[in-house]
Amino acid sequence: MLDLLAGFVVELRNAGLPVSLTENLDAMEAVQHIPIEDRQAFKYALGATLVKNNAHWRSFETVFEVYFSLRGPEYRLTDGDTDIDEMWREMQQQLDEQGRGAQGGSMDSLTPEEIAQLLMQALLNGDQAMMRALARQAVQRFAGMEPGRPVGGTYYLYRTLRNLNLDGMLEQLMDASRQEVGGELTQLEERLERDEYESRIEQFKKEIEAEIRRRLVADRGAEAMAKTLRKPLPEDVEFMHASRDEMVALRKALQPLTRKLAARLARKRKHGRKGPLDFRNTVRHSLSYGGVPAEPKFKYPRPAKPELMVVADISGSVAAFARFTLMLVYAIQNQFSKVRSYVFIDGIDEVTDYFRTTEDIQEAIHRVNTEADVVWVDGHSDYGHAFEVFWERYGRDVGPKTTVLLLGDARNNYHASQSWVVKEMRAKARHVYWLNPEPRSYWNTGDSIVGDYGTHCDGVYECRNLRQLESFVEKLA
Repeated sequence: MLDLLAGFVVELRNAGLPVSLTENLDAMEAVQHIPIEDRQAFKYALGATLVKNNAHWRSFETVFEVYFSLRGPEYRLTDGDTDIDEMWREMQQQLDEQGRGAQGGSMDSLTPEEIAQLLMQALLNGDQAMMRALARQAVQRFAGMEPGRPVGGTYYLYRTLRNLNLDGMLEQLMDASRQEVGGELTQLEERLERDEYESRIEQFKKEIEAEIRRRLVADRGAEAMAKTLRKPLPEDVEFMHASRDEMVALRKALQPLTRKLAARLARKRKHGRKGPLDFRNTVRHSLSYGGVPAEPKFKYPRPAKPELMVVADISGSVAAFARFTLMLVYAIQNQFSKVRSYVFIDGIDEVTDYFRTTEDIQEAIHRVNTEADVVWVDGHSDYGHAFEVFWERYGRDVGPKTTVLLLGDARNNYHASQSWVVKEMRAKARHVYWLNPEPRSYWNTGDSIVGDYGTHCDGVYECRNLRQLESFVEKLA
């Protein structure tokens, strides 16, 4: 067990979860007080000691299911399990009593139609044990798993679900509910029944996923399977390559991140470094020491909140990056005295008012993408023209308190760079930073001219995920 837990913790760290030695020892201590056969209690004892961020829970669950999927008699992989066959005989008896009996024998002898009939009854009754048995039988029958075959679990899941035709199962369940009441359901009843059946179907899909995972672990080993299933944490997902599910996880992870950053920036500003020596105050306090200046006093600076200008490329290649950066900046805008936003493709437009008129950042971002006047000629990025227009229209608003934040990959489609605009910004502004969502190795390749602009910036930062974005925002205070 100690070796298994040690491997489990190592895989959590490989997945990106920050598990310290102290937390590892706490987990070892916690499981001593948990009955090993109680899988749920065991899981949550480990989760309580090893997981510190709700956004990491899904990664923890994946690793847990791999390392502890084979423990306990409930999770055996042997086919023809006596418990399954016993459940089948009980189900067969119930069907016989209802006049819908199937052929005798074990579950292995069932036809696809009989499996569908059993699944229908299990979903209607919410029979978890039968759904688990049917999931095992369906994977054995339809997944086509072969020992040593280097195929991912998604392929086996697709084959199994395709043969089960769960898409049509929901309407069959709803029809059965209507027949049971002898007529049409009310609108509320319809919604409640549909939600309940959708939940049961999702649970059945999870049982199939778990069964496939257990068989793959048995074939390949826990360590290899964990490496195959390993996915980046939400804060490490790259903006420009995130899937739809990963984008949802990113948005969920953004809110706690903004709260943490706001608190950290406020604390950082409050506890600033000491300023210059306050001679008059030092002399005044020296009277208590007989005129000896034994305790120097300093003037504590009152750092003002900086003004922020965000100039973001929202062309297709970097749209996701710009969206999350705008969301983060506006979520912590109380840390800045003034925030103004501009977006561009080959033209540029100010979108500050889009955020002032609504508290829903998602709605504001949608308006930015649909209403902003950012296309000048052909809708392809032209940084040079956009920067020229920015300087002509808004350059007078850049002052010594202003931090300018430029967002984009600097892929200029071989147009003129007009980098002199960035040089002028730097001459007037407090700071000018450039955030680039591309890997550093891609900079200044092809039509990327980030080096032309970076020469005139205080810093050019690779910013591909929330972790890097968080690290940069701390520099703005």
